[in-house]
Amino acid sequence: MNNIIIDAARDYVLNQYQQHPHPNLVYHNLVHTQQVVQAAAQIAAHYRLQDDELLAVYVAAWFHDAGYLIGEGKVHEENGAQEALRFLQQQQVPEKVQSMVQGAILATKMPQSPHTLVEQIVCDADLSHLGSKEFADRNKLLRQELQLTYQRDIPAINWLTNNITFLTEHHYWTDYAQMLFKQQKDENLAKLKKKLEKKTAEAAEEATNAPADAGTAPLKAQEKIKKDKTKKPERGVETMFRTTSTNHIRLSSMADSKAHIMISVNSIIISVILSVLVRRLEDYPNMIIPSIIFLTTAVLTVIFSVLATRPNVTSGVFTKTDIEKKDANLLFFGNFYKMHLEEYQWGMKQMMNDSDFLYSSMTRDIYYLGVVLGHKYKLLRISYNIFMFGLIISVLAFLIAAIFFPVKA
Repeated sequence: MNNIIIDAARDYVLNQYQQHPHPNLVYHNLVHTQQVVQAAAQIAAHYRLQDDELLAVYVAAWFHDAGYLIGEGKVHEENGAQEALRFLQQQQVPEKVQSMVQGAILATKMPQSPHTLVEQIVCDADLSHLGSKEFADRNKLLRQELQLTYQRDIPAINWLTNNITFLTEHHYWTDYAQMLFKQQKDENLAKLKKKLEKKTAEAAEEATNAPADAGTAPLKAQEKIKKDKTKKPERGVETMFRTTSTNHIRLSSMADSKAHIMISVNSIIISVILSVLVRRLEDYPNMIIPSIIFLTTAVLTVIFSVLATRPNVTSGVFTKTDIEKKDANLLFFGNFYKMHLEEYQWGMKQMMNDSDFLYSSMTRDIYYLGVVLGHKYKLLRISYNIFMFGLIISVLAFLIAAIFFPVKA
């Protein structure tokens, strides 16, 4: 039973990340949540937890950052705890487990304040990256996320100083986490201190040389700030394009899977009707009309499902005029699959050298992905509606034929 609820919690959170994409969440994203779940499972395996305690650990790990998707980041623990409570109530989980999950999620709020072993495990898992070899990469993403969120640059020296203070004051709550992560955490702390010394020395050197360039220093500082502001939104824009495109492709794949299910099911129905039922209609003439309704439903469902997955054929060619007018979308294979490699390379170089053209192409690509996706889901919805209502009418027709128009012996 616990595994079923844990799997349901995983699917629920995955669906939340798909339905509520946040381009700015480059750190508090699905990857971080999956890493926390993995760390929580590793730590929990060391202790002899009861089934309900183990369930609480897993569910809390999955939901601990879900609040970022449905509200402000400052109160994401409270929002995540409420979201987890709603999920557990739907699953009819005992109140004891609900309380443990809520307590574990709220305990991750900084400064952490766990009181039970379950809360300590979740808190240690949440900050397990501090003692991992991926700390540097994850820390860069956290800085990037904060800069995107608050739309301001965080100076390197300030960031390193705050990180050193945080790692120095932080401690893992469980004995196993201390044994597992402490050594690597100390190494990460030493690297941060070394970086801070280097940055401080560079800043001191710049300050020493400042009088010689006093006239140009303000200008250089303004240019640096302008350059940083230019780079900052570009990273966010690229993340937004990447996330949006991935979500579109994932939704398209889900639509294709749903269409394939309808095609497979109704193909079996058509085969059964044609091979078995049709031969018996001479003996049961009262079933002719219900059979026709059932067969028509299956055929129409298959038709609309096939239409939903049928690919469109495009010209596969672009011209230099299209490139000059910035009308060609070189990111979609349908616009270049008939072209020679040299022509396509030339077009890509033109696009990459023009940021407006590049972003316009990416925007156009996402737009047409959305248009295709909307058309696909519209046809798929029609297919499901035909199947649902047709199935109901067919069953009613069979019942009416069998009850009110029985075959006379």
